[in-house]
Amino acid sequence: MTPRGAGAVLLLAAALGGCGGAAPDAGSAGARGLDKLPPELRDAAYLGHEIFVLVDRAADYKGSHRGKPPRSLKQMGLDSLAGPVVRRITTVSDSSVIMVAYRQPRGRTVASCEANSRILEEAALNEGKFTLVCTTPSGAIAKYEVPSL
Repeated sequence: MTPRGAGAVLLLAAALGGCGGAAPDAGSAGARGLDKLPPELRDAAYLGHEIFVLVDRAADYKGSHRGKPPRSLKQMGLDSLAGPVVRRITTVSDSSVIMVAYRQPRGRTVASCEANSRILEEAALNEGKFTLVCTTPSGAIAKYEVPSL
């Protein structure tokens, strides 16, 4: 093999090596953090993690699209269904409101939660904790302070 061909093979192997490995999974990292929480906070914290990531992506989208917030998850390149949850985005004025709900809320302490970009600042100033407004399966509204996992 020529030196040029060997270089191409090494470059290809290095590129494929980066693709085939197990990438760190945000969900599994969050799951390990959830085990340490009291049972009544686990459901809210899981939804909070999903919301935090989505709010961060929505803020990033807005920053790179001349201040225009995303009108849909599809604009951000995301699906509305993800694992055990359904995700929604609405735009109020120039702010995105993210809502994440469990598909099967039966047996959970929280059915859905929502937040806007305010949680990014709150988490930065409050040692990673932020407040969510959540709905219980019975329809009651409750606030939960959850950690950003």
